[in-house]
Amino acid sequence: MDPRITAVLQECSRASDDERITFPEVVAALAVAGVERYHTDLVRAETTYYFPDGTTERVEVLPSTLAPAVDFSAEGVESAVRAIQAGAIRYGGFRERVLRAGCAGWTVSILGRRVVYYGRSGDSHTEWFPGVR
Repeated sequence: MDPRITAVLQECSRASDDERITFPEVVAALAVAGVERYHTDLVRAETTYYFPDGTTERVEVLPSTLAPAVDFSAEGVESAVRAIQAGAIRYGGFRERVLRAGCAGWTVSILGRRVVYYGRSGDSHTEWFPGVR
């Protein structure tokens, strides 16, 4: 992996955890770096980035003190998404709210312009990037 690309991935993860960057800024930076999708596992506290040629890069993220709730609430996830989009909460608050809504992780498709949030039992909720659909 190109060390410059690795640095971008690590910075996007750190900046998200530190609430210095927004989701649209993350997506833009990752698209420039050539990422087509990424998966964040809140339980393992890691994000895996996927490239078109099949290579991957894994980066540790800030671990949570909460475990995802057993029951998945698509409404709870959607509420957290709307709150962060409106600027009512930042990334830390978003993570806490989706964990309480039973979200164990998500997959962001930069190509498909959507995020699929999933729970412990496989339930899921899809959010399209703003302006898509």
